[in-house]
Amino acid sequence: MPDTHKFRHADILIEDSHIIAVGDSVENEYDDVIDCTGRYIIPGLVDVHTHGRAGYDFNTATVDDISLMRRSYASRGTTTVMATLASAPLESLYSSAASIGVNRSEKPGMATIAGCHLEGRYLNPAYRGAHASELLALPDCDEFTRLIDAMMPLPVHVSAALELASEDFYTAALSRGVTLGLAHTAATYEEAELAIKRGAKSFTHTYNAMPQMHHRNPGATAASLLSSAYSEIICDGEHVHPAMISMLARLKSPDRLVLITDSMEAAGSPDGEYAIAGEKVYVRNGLAVNIHGALAGSTLDLMTALANFVRFTGMSLEKAIPAATENPARMVGIDNVCGRIMPGLRADLIILKSYDEIVPVAVWASGGFAE
Repeated sequence: MPDTHKFRHADILIEDSHIIAVGDSVENEYDDVIDCTGRYIIPGLVDVHTHGRAGYDFNTATVDDISLMRRSYASRGTTTVMATLASAPLESLYSSAASIGVNRSEKPGMATIAGCHLEGRYLNPAYRGAHASELLALPDCDEFTRLIDAMMPLPVHVSAALELASEDFYTAALSRGVTLGLAHTAATYEEAELAIKRGAKSFTHTYNAMPQMHHRNPGATAASLLSSAYSEIICDGEHVHPAMISMLARLKSPDRLVLITDSMEAAGSPDGEYAIAGEKVYVRNGLAVNIHGALAGSTLDLMTALANFVRFTGMSLEKAIPAATENPARMVGIDNVCGRIMPGLRADLIILKSYDEIVPVAVWASGGFAE
């Protein structure tokens, strides 16, 4: 394991929202000194698949709503977010992208919106999950390029049923720096391998919204477990059984595991009636389901997902942390600004309660204390 993936004694110097130096004794004139002796400090968490929280959804949130969401994310240790848009009419997606774009600036104490994650429209109806069928569409290269161009210069990640996409669809995405994930898919194992060969980098919420493995038809699920692509996983113990999460962790290279929440607007909010992707969602005891009883996003936060991951897999905290920090950042191409504690990166830091209690005592986002 690289030296960067272990705890060590160090001072951290922060100036103007960024890390300036990390070392045994950082020499400088200090304006403020925070004594963290005996504490464990980890990078701020990076959630690349989250639809919302605190009562708001990125598909419908106003500019002011998104500011409130950013504070809520940071308060629970998630300091970087790829704002995830579910299936919606095209006009609505354009409007949502504009609201997200206004909120891209770094602000102390608030999570940074790193870019857009489009998880919608281009999904296989057979595995649509909680996405309303009338909002789905076959991948159309012209429509797709107009939509992605409207989101630029935001970093963009797209989750789609890539077995339905033409090679031109891949070209349009990759030529614009868009990263692709296979999602809500009926792909065979061979089709999933072809998607990776054409440039797909990840599997969206592995096990969910894809065929179950069969010994004569392994499908996209087996491809996720066995390939070198990134594998997202919703680690709440509801979407995926802990044993299956443990199996994924044993099969995948540690640098290809990505914890996500797939959270919807009810995260951080009371039980009740909510919505996602054009359908009503009912939350009872923290579990979100649609009118058909299908799971509809989660109420999970990424810090809880990390604690669950350690508990479900028996993995050490040091080995698990990259799955919620560095790996997702690298997956969508933003690891040059976040995901690690090193000079030049944004000052996103979490002080844990203890090594064994993976709970945030304090969070700094863009160098500012998150309340």
